[in-house]
Amino acid sequence: MGTTLLYLGLLVFVPLSAVVLKTATLPLDRVWELATSARALASYRLTFGAAFAAAAVNLVFGLIVAWVLERYRFPGRRLIDGLVDLPFALPTAVAGIALASVYAENGWIGGLLAPLGITVAYTPLGVAVALTFIGLPFVVRTVQPVLRDLDPALEEAAAT
Repeated sequence: MGTTLLYLGLLVFVPLSAVVLKTATLPLDRVWELATSARALASYRLTFGAAFAAAAVNLVFGLIVAWVLERYRFPGRRLIDGLVDLPFALPTAVAGIALASVYAENGWIGGLLAPLGITVAYTPLGVAVALTFIGLPFVVRTVQPVLRDLDPALEEAAAT
């Protein structure tokens, strides 16, 4: 356990320390200039915009998927339940490459979207799709136990 924590700590703290040390050598006005440059502002917009979009999609679809998996029994339920955990099983790089391939203009889904003028791979929409793919299991697996333990009387009262 100690080796794992040391390794994971180094993966986070070494790059973060390098950024802090490099920033400490710059004058404050230069740091501000870099942090507010056009490229930095564009990266902030992309990051926060895609994260917000993915969170909104995950909120809606995560609740729906969790509800369906907890409340209904149907053929293929176990398959869907297993597919929810797919992002946990795939390494992040593999998931990224797979999503880029599937959503590329010559890919399985991208080929269907291209005639409609929708480009997903390597666009902000693609970033949001990737974040949604990675985040959905967290929503579903967090909501499922709450739904499982929810008193049926509360649901019946809400339905009336």
